[in-house]
Amino acid sequence: MKVGLPRALLFYYYDPLWQAFFHALDIETVTSGATTPHIVDNGVRNSVAEICVPIKIFCGHVVELLATDVDAVFIPRMITVEERKRFCPKFLGLPDMMRYTVPGLEGRLLDPDIQCRQESLADAQDYESLAKMLGKSGREVKRAFAVASEQWEVFRRYHRSGMNIDEAMAALNKKENPVYEPPKNEKRLTIAVLGYVYNIYDSFVGMDIIKKLRLMGADVVTFEMLDDGSVAEKLQRYSKTTPWTFTNKLLGAGYDFFEDPKIDGMIHVTAFGCGPDSMLGRLLEFIAVDHGKPFMTIRVDEHTGEAHLSTRVEAFTDMLRRKKFPVR
Repeated sequence: MKVGLPRALLFYYYDPLWQAFFHALDIETVTSGATTPHIVDNGVRNSVAEICVPIKIFCGHVVELLATDVDAVFIPRMITVEERKRFCPKFLGLPDMMRYTVPGLEGRLLDPDIQCRQESLADAQDYESLAKMLGKSGREVKRAFAVASEQWEVFRRYHRSGMNIDEAMAALNKKENPVYEPPKNEKRLTIAVLGYVYNIYDSFVGMDIIKKLRLMGADVVTFEMLDDGSVAEKLQRYSKTTPWTFTNKLLGAGYDFFEDPKIDGMIHVTAFGCGPDSMLGRLLEFIAVDHGKPFMTIRVDEHTGEAHLSTRVEAFTDMLRRKKFPVR
């Protein structure tokens, strides 16, 4: 059996776990390629109206995989990975949305319900519904999931050591620790880039913003590099947080970055039409004012040009550099 994994949405956070899970079951996986304008066009053509661009892109990747010889496409229904919190409604309905909008997916869909108490997805019973579909026993599924969980924990340790997601994936695949060496520049900046993983690490949506910032002489930190306990502690000041897991992560990370004296400024990358981000963005703006720290929002959709992003990022870094290193 050959299973397709769309390179979109939570692929950038959970791909090492899912890859290890299927490989431990001796099931071949096929990952769709990097997002291209053609994939986006296919996604727009096959998705429902008024949906956010990350979902359109996911739809395009599903179409791309169905054009290959995969037997099934893995689209889990992400419900919860912590108590009393949920994923965005679009994630809750993602398998159904794809089933009824993408031609040819019916009968080739693997869609387990993921309801866990922790983000490591360590509740193997969520995957037991796949056992019959994959022709595997429940014991085999549990054993494979134990292997996958270990792989994912290594992935997360790479993050906490200071690697971003691209660097952590490279470390897992190459079995080595890639080290980023910044260009020699005494006037370096440290900029926090905040956003859902699929907005920052998809080269089409985020337009390689981390690489651009580094070329402009900035060190970049992202939310996944922070310790989970530290992020949770920042949220304790709220009597009530948002109902969405990853939105809360970004809110807590935002507080951490704004209060960190080493951070010179922060950029929030968000997709047009994102409901949770419409609330998160305003909260971050208020917090930025309270802390007197430079903050910029970059909102993208399928029509956003790279020149637009590059110009704004360059202007932002120039402003930060003038603020940090004033000409006397």
